Amino acid sequence: MNYNNLEEKDNDILEIINRETKRQQEELELIASENYMSLAVLETLASPLANKYSEGYSGKRYYGGNHIIDEIENLAISRAKELFSAEHVNVQSLSGSPANLAVYSAFLEPGDKVLALRLDHGGHLTHGHSVNFSGKLYDFVHYGLNDEGYVDMEEVERLAKEHKPKMIVTGFSAYSRDFNWQAFRKIADEIGAILFADISHIAGLVAAKVIENPIPICDVVSTTTHKTLRGPRGAIIMCKEEFAKAIDKAVFPGTQGGPHNNMTAAKAVAFKEALSEDFKEYSKQVVKNAQVLSKEFLALGYDVVSGGTDNHMFILDLTPKNMAGKEAEKALEYVGISVSRSTIPNDPRPPFNPSGLRLGTPAITTRGMKEDDMKQLADLMNEAIINFDNEDKLNSIKEEVKRIAQNFPLKY
Repeated sequence: MNYNNLEEKDNDILEIINRETKRQQEELELIASENYMSLAVLETLASPLANKYSEGYSGKRYYGGNHIIDEIENLAISRAKELFSAEHVNVQSLSGSPANLAVYSAFLEPGDKVLALRLDHGGHLTHGHSVNFSGKLYDFVHYGLNDEGYVDMEEVERLAKEHKPKMIVTGFSAYSRDFNWQAFRKIADEIGAILFADISHIAGLVAAKVIENPIPICDVVSTTTHKTLRGPRGAIIMCKEEFAKAIDKAVFPGTQGGPHNNMTAAKAVAFKEALSEDFKEYSKQVVKNAQVLSKEFLALGYDVVSGGTDNHMFILDLTPKNMAGKEAEKALEYVGISVSRSTIPNDPRPPFNPSGLRLGTPAITTRGMKEDDMKQLADLMNEAIINFDNEDKLNSIKEEVKRIAQNFPLKY
């Protein structure tokens, strides 16, 4: 990208940006929540739209001069509705956690009971962890995975009938299988609960119709707009029309002030990109790559939670290699492969150094990598893990990773 003005004004920041850009170009990204946005999205984020303050909603602003901003927000909403078959969309949420805060505040009072997936079984911090605002404000009960690594729907039903939560949360940050949205709908209806899906990780796969769309099934759905959706770092909330006013009020003025208009426009660009046939093919490849990569690791003697994946990620269990997540993450980072350590169900190790790694294929698929590349990548990662204390071997692997990355260059 062209940074002529930054070069003139602040070489310190430019130097750091250039180093990070070089790192991204020369290394491989397997963090499931990361991706590479398009140049069009990046350019939109850097537009003068960032200068405008726009508290309120289209046609109902608290500041003048917003008639053009209204057009941008309306376009983002219409594209999101088309992309996700949503009745109502709020495109102002700044990120995933604020979006979830808005959803909770729209439907719940402090102390209300909520049912969600356990963090160590693949849930998210905002799904009721004790250190997070969600766990501090609301009374969460958590379901988990069964012995096969799938969501235990019998436990979900039992806990729902026992505790009568006001809301049931579906969705995850580290789970590789499809959710049975209809089964959750049935349970929620039986106890009169709001059904909320956080699809931040799988939104792009949903948009591309690679996996089932929960939006017509659930009452309210939140998602980030990066990850598999490959847009800017932001979020949106979708809901049934009957809940539109409650959601909009919870976002503004309930939990945030003016929207970031450059981000809203960048979301609109990403939605248009996601409506294309190219994006659908990309999303199919993301899943293919994840499935091949998980099978390769199984063949190398690792365990994979649930035995495989239906989406863009899987949890690699390092127990058979007598290795902990932190050590493996550091070894892979050294050779230029970024991953995130992860708990496995009922992990005997502490969260800061758990037994697993979470691996995802959105970013490397954006670079053009396919099934055969996954086989080579699994072998390199295995070599790095088992040779974590061999600096000469790690340096050799690092050069190979750099060579591979250069074969799949980024566009910026």
